[in-house]
Amino acid sequence: MSAAVLDALGQHRIVPVVVVDGAEQGERLADALIAGGLPVAEITLRTAGGLDAIRAVAATRPDVVVGAGTVTTADQVDDVVAAGARYIVSPGLSEAVVRRAQEHGIPILPGIASPTEIMRALDLGVDVVKLFPASVVGGPGAIKAFSAPFPGLRFVPTGGVSSANLPDYLALKPVLAVGGSWMVDKALVDAGDWAEITRRSAEAVALVKNQES
Repeated sequence: MSAAVLDALGQHRIVPVVVVDGAEQGERLADALIAGGLPVAEITLRTAGGLDAIRAVAATRPDVVVGAGTVTTADQVDDVVAAGARYIVSPGLSEAVVRRAQEHGIPILPGIASPTEIMRALDLGVDVVKLFPASVVGGPGAIKAFSAPFPGLRFVPTGGVSSANLPDYLALKPVLAVGGSWMVDKALVDAGDWAEITRRSAEAVALVKNQES
């Protein structure tokens, strides 16, 4: 299961990082992403209703590859797996979080920002990591530097990624996918502007296709 989910992320190349509050917002957001040709969502636990949103999308939108973001404790791993999350993303590297995810057999992308953290991740059997916050720790240049001593590692850079610099990340072979929130801006979610989310998602998909052509 783990490999299939990571392959799906690699196929879409973009992981929308979503902040929604509750089941209804989660479902509407998922519909907007589907309409834009980007059926992937990392729903963060930054709001009280984040878990409800994951549960709703997993149950009612099975075509969406839904994951849980901002997972920082082992108990949260249990919660999001029970809710139906298919992968987990953490802002940092916690051995307890990684171990619990592995016990569940679910992919975990821990956040790293240094060679030391990469080595700890590799020691835990992780070979796909979240570079976070990507723009602060060096962006594409950091990925190039890290990939030299760690050639088998794949990255999902998140933080400061935009439509403007997306091609710079996607051009790098170690980049499995990028995490971004510009197409699912929280202001758009709060305003219920699902059409604009769909438009931005379709635009992002087009950028990926242009990069690969």
